[in-house]
Amino acid sequence: MWAFSKLCELFPHFGKVQIRVFDHAVSSRIEHVMYTTYERKNLMRSIKTMLASAAIAIPMALSNISAQAADIVDTAVGAGQFNTLVAAVKAAGLVDTLKGDGPFTVFAPTDEAFKKLPEGTVENLLKPENKDKLVAVLTYHVVPGKVMSGDIAGKKTMAKTVQGSEVKVDATNGVMVDGAKVIKADIATDNGVIHVIDAVILPK
Repeated sequence: MWAFSKLCELFPHFGKVQIRVFDHAVSSRIEHVMYTTYERKNLMRSIKTMLASAAIAIPMALSNISAQAADIVDTAVGAGQFNTLVAAVKAAGLVDTLKGDGPFTVFAPTDEAFKKLPEGTVENLLKPENKDKLVAVLTYHVVPGKVMSGDIAGKKTMAKTVQGSEVKVDATNGVMVDGAKVIKADIATDNGVIHVIDAVILPK
């Protein structure tokens, strides 16, 4: 302390220089700490923002993938009300066709619709020797292209089926297909659309 006092007497500016140097060092350290803290806060804020965005984007992406992954056959299987139709499609060897690119419009009879057929009809159609008849019946329910209910609303038309014959469509009061009523329309799939009908339609 005596030496420092002496130096201050001999050199009046010495103490001020030391204090300035000390102040500058402390100030620089404080600025460094503050800057580092600021950087860390920004980094944490950026990480939180990215995590929040990912939390929203990932489920949406998975949802989109999931929504686009079901073709006509998978959609029918998942619905749980087309067990007879799915069994018939398998027996007819049409699974690969209806899983193809399409697009197809399918008028899909429910299990209840098949029960309206005369007793023994379904069992006979599922026999190997009647495969051609089964294919004809099923493909009569399929129209090439993707036809949504809005495309035919208010119209009467004839639509050519994959079977080759034409099916009568009346959309002036709801939608009727050869006398069968569309009870649920526009079930979109990644290779077409399904319209649920309350009866099995048969080619003439």
